[in-house]
Amino acid sequence: MDNKLNRILALDIGDKRIGAAFSDPFGLFVSKSELILRENDKKALDLIEKLCIENNVQKILIGVPYNMDGSFGFQAKKNVEFIEPLKEKYEIIYRDERLTSFQAEEALKLEGAKYTKNKGLVDMRSACIILEDYLGEQ
Repeated sequence: MDNKLNRILALDIGDKRIGAAFSDPFGLFVSKSELILRENDKKALDLIEKLCIENNVQKILIGVPYNMDGSFGFQAKKNVEFIEPLKEKYEIIYRDERLTSFQAEEALKLEGAKYTKNKGLVDMRSACIILEDYLGEQ
């Protein structure tokens, strides 16, 4: 398969929700985002894998919330452990996601979105920011 036609998936993993953002097939921009409810890890991983297959994803960016001093904290370890079952099937890239939730909330405020009652909007926007930052470096 031609790598140019493979999408990239970015995940903002939380304990209750996972924000997901997909690149366009050429890896130039964010083309769509989704919210995955994390009822349990197996269901969430199964849905992520289904989305990867449906969207021809080969590479998954995982938001890792490093501590402000750059160290690997408790939530960062949980995120890495969560995605472990997919490492054999997909290229996994860990991305620093410090302050993406803050950036997402600020962007949603500017848009006038009612994100305080729908935290899923923040999770999806955070995944978009993780993906946009990655694509901007490519």
